[in-house]
Amino acid sequence: MRILLLVTAFNGLSQRAWCTLREAGHDVGVQLATGAADMIEAVRATSPDLILCPFLKQRVPAEVWKNRRTVIIHPGPVGDRGPSSLDWAIADGVRTWGVTALQAVEEMDAGPIWATRSFPMPAAPPRKSSLYNGPVADAAMECILETVAKAADKSFKPVPADQTPTEAPGARPRPLMKQDDRAFDWSDPTERILRKIRAADGAPGVRTVLAGRPVFAYDATPGLARAARPGQMLGRRQGAVLVGTGDGSLWIGHLRDAEAGIKLPATTLLGSRLRGVPNSPLPVGTEPESPSAYRQVRYRRTGRIGWLAFDFYNGAMAPGHCRRLLAGLQHATAQDTEVLVLRGGTDAFSNGIHLNVIEASTDPAGSAWANIRAINDVCRELVTCTKQVVVAAYAGSAGAGGVMLGLGADLVAARAGIVLNPYYDMGLYGSELHTFTLPRRVGEEQAQRLVDDKLPVSAEQAARIGLVDEVGPRHPEAYAEWLTALAERESDPRTARRRRQAKAKRLAGERVPLEVYEARELAEMSRDMFGDRSGFAAARHDFVTKAQPVETPERLRLIPANVSRIAPKESRQLAVRPAVPLSA
Repeated sequence: MRILLLVTAFNGLSQRAWCTLREAGHDVGVQLATGAADMIEAVRATSPDLILCPFLKQRVPAEVWKNRRTVIIHPGPVGDRGPSSLDWAIADGVRTWGVTALQAVEEMDAGPIWATRSFPMPAAPPRKSSLYNGPVADAAMECILETVAKAADKSFKPVPADQTPTEAPGARPRPLMKQDDRAFDWSDPTERILRKIRAADGAPGVRTVLAGRPVFAYDATPGLARAARPGQMLGRRQGAVLVGTGDGSLWIGHLRDAEAGIKLPATTLLGSRLRGVPNSPLPVGTEPESPSAYRQVRYRRTGRIGWLAFDFYNGAMAPGHCRRLLAGLQHATAQDTEVLVLRGGTDAFSNGIHLNVIEASTDPAGSAWANIRAINDVCRELVTCTKQVVVAAYAGSAGAGGVMLGLGADLVAARAGIVLNPYYDMGLYGSELHTFTLPRRVGEEQAQRLVDDKLPVSAEQAARIGLVDEVGPRHPEAYAEWLTALAERESDPRTARRRRQAKAKRLAGERVPLEVYEARELAEMSRDMFGDRSGFAAARHDFVTKAQPVETPERLRLIPANVSRIAPKESRQLAVRPAVPLSA
């Protein structure tokens, strides 16, 4: 089938749908909702058999849905309507939620039903972004595949919504959730505040006041302190601040200025207002005082296996994150284990350098340069590690330098259903030693194609081309069990020794030193960061401010039948060559 994805943004769910449908043999393209005229013209020019809207905030033009089968993927069960479905579900503490595929009609979310799925909600309030990227995305993909199967039957007619029972009691039309609905007082119980903030995580956050500054709060984690004045700053750690509540405390990891600005680590935004607030260090290698303690990098050991887990908000890594991860790696590699598993967060393994922190800096170019140097230190530690067999566990999706980060490991183990974007955009050449690691994994030709085509790759496709070695189950708990079995298999002393020796031999036999690859990459990056040769400053600003795209990239479009896709105009070479002089 010819399928057009009509989306507000090519987000994680849209990318997953794009990959899955293409791998199933369908001709799939994307049209960003840049305006009614653009949407109408895209449909007219490509004549799709089916239009799917996995992530669409705008209305579908009547000229489109009246003439083409158009199905909306709504993140709510049958009977639910409105733009804040997940916000209300988390805030109200519902026990069951769902996803519905419904046909576009004049009234939003009111069309007949193509498919529906339900799932149990976590007992503890989940972050909205985690809920969306996990159970919602999984249910949405099941609805999408069922819809595509039904669309193959031209005689199929969807069932009216009022004839379809809901599996989520209380599902009903709800308005846009406003800040008045989200409001809390710091004297409220911790659980209530936590639920309010997590229901708004990702966007739009919850308006409050911290250290006398009006802000929007995100990224909340329960703390341990008690008997503090509500709203009082009790401590800071790894970019987060500990705030007293009515019956305890909360770590707040990220804030956004209420008047203007972008989302930043809490300590970065509050700056000098935290004078006198004690730092709460947690030495690398020590066990946290509680599983709920705010800690971005954690190490534990089980027999011959060392586990280094890191979880950075949205997968973004500022220099501080990189230094903490590097310290964790150095601690882990100093242990007498056979295997080291490096596992990223379930929401995101990594998305590379922290564009928001760079944008907010008084010296963005210098900040970007420090950031790429810091993340390269982590990559070099992985590539050169021969004391343990290193397993990079991609439990969440990854993009750009975040994909390249783990490619220096001996084994890359991805979770089913994640999406990798193994290329650089934003006007950057890229570093993370990818000119060394990427061709050695997939071959020079395939590596060149990945960086030139700039297209997402599913975990399953990544395994087929050698970008990852093994793919484990989709369910997080099942993936953890599978990953443990994989690590135990690799921890056999003889097996581990052979793999380590083979890696050491390969590294020793390299004709071109690793430093040459990094020097060449950094020479290119210096021209992008300090010379802005490819528009890094503007692309970065548009990204962090969530500027509305003005056109759909040609590489994503659904090409009309009998028309060939034009090859990329630009191609950048991965082969090592003398670095371009900085004066060029």
